[in-house]
Amino acid sequence: MAENTNCTPRFRTSIGGQALIEGILMRGPGRQAIVVRSPDGLVIREEDIKLTREKYPILGLPILRGVVTFMDSMVRGIKALMFSADYFPEDDLAQPSKFDLWIEKHFSGEKAQKLVTALAVVLSLGLTIGLFFLLPTFLAGFVDPYIKSAAVHNLVESAIKLLIFFAYMLLISRQKDIQRVFQYHGAEHKTIFCYEAGLPLTVENCRIQKRFHPRCGTSFLLVVVVISILISSVVFSFVEWRNLWVRFALHLLLLIPIVGVAYEFNRYVGGHDTPVTRFLSRPGLWLQNFTTNEPDDSMLEVAIKAIELVIPAEKGKDAW
Repeated sequence: MAENTNCTPRFRTSIGGQALIEGILMRGPGRQAIVVRSPDGLVIREEDIKLTREKYPILGLPILRGVVTFMDSMVRGIKALMFSADYFPEDDLAQPSKFDLWIEKHFSGEKAQKLVTALAVVLSLGLTIGLFFLLPTFLAGFVDPYIKSAAVHNLVESAIKLLIFFAYMLLISRQKDIQRVFQYHGAEHKTIFCYEAGLPLTVENCRIQKRFHPRCGTSFLLVVVVISILISSVVFSFVEWRNLWVRFALHLLLLIPIVGVAYEFNRYVGGHDTPVTRFLSRPGLWLQNFTTNEPDDSMLEVAIKAIELVIPAEKGKDAW
């Protein structure tokens, strides 16, 4: 059946989600739900959530709230991913690694989980920063002896950054194990669209929705890369652009404003429906061709269950 491309949401919800291993994480304004289709049936985990910025109001200011939200989402997302992975061990007969044995020996269950989560967050951040920010700067340094202009250097570095980003998206979309995760990603988007349209949350209603959502994390990543190119192109015009370590340091320092501005951009575009915002959202929507696939009905059932658990009792409390 063709996708419903004419469905105009009655409102925009702040509920968002994340695809997991055979499951979905959904987050509402006050609750979070993980639903995983394990070999033994649906596994559900619910919990109340309170954002850090609610405890410290200053962190709710524009720009800062984007950084806080990004870190909070990353930590919760990694925890949810680890939770879903526990139901699908790669090899039940495999011996635990030396690292696993060391963790079990020196830390209790709860402390071990916190340590593993912290390491996963650090590694994820390190990979993202290294791959999309530092590596392009390093590679662009090889052409410095042949150029005399900061503008040309910035152009070369920007081209490399975009090339790495799109190549990464293309490569992960071809991974067989990831393709089912991306089907759940599509199920998450379709279910949110169905809810925003005010339709009953049924498989039939969700199936006909679009799978490309303007408030997707994929779109956010693209915005981060583009804004980093714009900001660094300006900043590097006023510094010693041939010094590799200066460029590395500036990239790290600029991460906070870049992420903050990207969040505000996505927040505005996702909350308004005008010719301008539709134009600005098109690149991110196109990129979701790589990170979302058409889900089957069983995946839509998981997404429906997850969103039902986080819809607030007070109507409109989750409005974007």
